[in-house]
Amino acid sequence: DQHMELSKKKNSRGDIIAAYFDLAAEHLGPFEAAFRGRPIFPIREDGSIFLSLAAYREHLLCDTLKYAFDQALRPEKLFVGAVIQNCFGKVRPDGTVDASGKPCKTGVEVVGKRENGSPMTKISDRSPDVNGIEDFCTDGAYKKYCLSGQIRVLYVHETESLGPAYARYFASKLWGGENFFVQTDSHLQFARHWDDKYIREAQAARSYPKVILSTYPPGFKEGNNNTVEESPGSRLCMCNTLEAGPDPILRINTGTGYNGGEKYPAQIPFVAAGFFFARAEFLVDVPFDPYLPWLFMGEEILLSLRAWTAGWDIYAPRKNLIAHQYRPGRMGLPKFWETTDRLYRKSRLGNNMLSDTVILRIKNLVGYPLAERTKVEKE
Repeated sequence: DQHMELSKKKNSRGDIIAAYFDLAAEHLGPFEAAFRGRPIFPIREDGSIFLSLAAYREHLLCDTLKYAFDQALRPEKLFVGAVIQNCFGKVRPDGTVDASGKPCKTGVEVVGKRENGSPMTKISDRSPDVNGIEDFCTDGAYKKYCLSGQIRVLYVHETESLGPAYARYFASKLWGGENFFVQTDSHLQFARHWDDKYIREAQAARSYPKVILSTYPPGFKEGNNNTVEESPGSRLCMCNTLEAGPDPILRINTGTGYNGGEKYPAQIPFVAAGFFFARAEFLVDVPFDPYLPWLFMGEEILLSLRAWTAGWDIYAPRKNLIAHQYRPGRMGLPKFWETTDRLYRKSRLGNNMLSDTVILRIKNLVGYPLAERTKVEKE
């Protein structure tokens, strides 16, 4: 709630960042220290899978859950931890929510073109977001998974959202001792028996058990009956920068794909935050970082570096077993940084101005010359 309090008056970037880091150090730091080097729960050797989902105002969450369970070979061994960041309505001073009318905002919608050909955009008022967990758990065909404790949820008001890295940190804390850990986006389709096939693919890699499978999945295909048709996977073998400055953040990209018939998965240098699969010991060796608020770019290069230096080898799965809904801006779907920009309008601060400071921490860990420890501490 301090996020909302800070938004009510003008604050400096330093004040806002310090407020988050102080809270994280006070409440999350002791928890991290208590479990450093050991799992929160004993890791079961039963083939169970924990699916970590960070969902920001996600209209496809219910469908994603249905597809995951429908296509699993062993749905009774699939467990979900979801961080739901929704606009539930207008939050009153006493903490209750008024969901009447249209208290929420759309994302930036493309509604036409200007005379010069540039897009014409607007943001509109809208009703509260759909609750994908509620829709899933009240569906008679899927209710059993909720009653059996296979769906674990943390709800967050969109005004308290601090980006995907922050949400994925909390989603990882919903893990309950499952054998395998998989992190994905929340707008996916799945291939038949995806759960069993990913386990077998990890076991086929030469470095198993310290193996991470990761890739950028292909987009949805029309007319596939919501079932992914397996296709040759691609390798995350390239990185580039899109900025002209002296120390732009690295961005990961795909390289060559598989041809088919390869005997083993190929080792790669990078982890994609939108999909990776590993044994749950990963959470012990590479615990999620609670000090990455407002972050969007930089998450993947940091995850790759920390995983590899902790002794985990990264591999590209030979087959695509999931598909992702890639979302062009014209769809007008809400983005977390739009909420941050609105919140800190009085301070004339946007999400990029806040995340630029946090990115310095990543650059320091990666070894950027212009991000020495003294500079990061000063910022």
